[in-house]
Amino acid sequence: MDAINLSYWEKESFYAADVIIVGCGIVGLNAAIAIKKQQQNLTVILLERGFLPSGASTKNAGFACFGSVSELIAQEKSCGTAQLHQLIKKRWQGLQKLRDIVGDKRLALQSNGGFELFKPSEATLKDKCVSKISHFNAMVKDITGAENVFSVANQKLESFGFKGADCLIENKLEAQLNPGKMIKSLIEIAASLGVIILNNCSVNSFTEEGNNTSVFTSQGKFCTKKLLFCNNAFANQLFPQLKLKPGRGQIMVTSPIKDLKFKGTFHYNEGYYYFRNIGNRVLLGGGRNLDFFTEETHQFGETPLVQNTLLSLLKEVILPHQAFEIEYKWSGIMAFGPALWPIIEPISKNVFCAARCNGMGIAIGSQTGQEAADMVLQSL
Repeated sequence: MDAINLSYWEKESFYAADVIIVGCGIVGLNAAIAIKKQQQNLTVILLERGFLPSGASTKNAGFACFGSVSELIAQEKSCGTAQLHQLIKKRWQGLQKLRDIVGDKRLALQSNGGFELFKPSEATLKDKCVSKISHFNAMVKDITGAENVFSVANQKLESFGFKGADCLIENKLEAQLNPGKMIKSLIEIAASLGVIILNNCSVNSFTEEGNNTSVFTSQGKFCTKKLLFCNNAFANQLFPQLKLKPGRGQIMVTSPIKDLKFKGTFHYNEGYYYFRNIGNRVLLGGGRNLDFFTEETHQFGETPLVQNTLLSLLKEVILPHQAFEIEYKWSGIMAFGPALWPIIEPISKNVFCAARCNGMGIAIGSQTGQEAADMVLQSL
């Protein structure tokens, strides 16, 4: 639709709201749902730059995880034990909130466990992770109420069919879900509450005048009282002062494999590689640590370095001696920063931001959306 050819009816019904949210991913949708549940009479519009959510919400691997042991070791070193405890709590609560809002069936949630994989050449990292199992079991018991969440599971290596790995650490509470069904369900819930979702609408700029904010987009000017940016890695295109950087994740999925031997979610090399089953297919992604500079981008796409490394991992470790074909390839854009906590803060009196999920959008997206909604509502 040509933005200069708008009718009176269109301008009146679609171009003004009490709250406009930028980004129709997991954070933006949860924020919209939370606002409408608490203040039903408020009008809420979601603006999405793509035909479908454009960041990582429908392009991630579908891990319902809260951190492998090697990731938790690195994070504890970065933020300290007390803050890591709070961070894991936020992730765990976010996962439970997502399950409560959408429901396990609609998420296609499967609790097959999560596993961290080690090769003999990584003996130092493996030994450190094994030595920390009791430490992290005590930490997550306080949050989840479960005993012995992490354990060594080397006995499963042979049945999974991996080659060149000599250690597995299992997380019995980790699960997997379908990101497409997750977002589709959240869209349906938001729409049922009266949220208007407009796609193919890129936000270019905004201006504030008193209690009103004008939002200039590829589809014309919108007016709102409160403007909330939930576009994760893309937030720094309008707010370069935010301490976040994009990080591209490249993913591939095989064609169906007869008698696939494993189910579950798997982490390798401190979480920089990750794979899982989708039925009898294998999804594999990661590798941004091979070239952080190149993968620090807002552009979707592939690189030979990452693609060849992923293929080698499939051939040599995950599916040795098995023929397979790659049927799907894509990439998603995540947001990372110097702090592990998401950014949930006001930009100005009427403009707010909720971004930087640090690759844990499924775990913290619902909780981040709720906190962003509370921040906006308190300002009204």
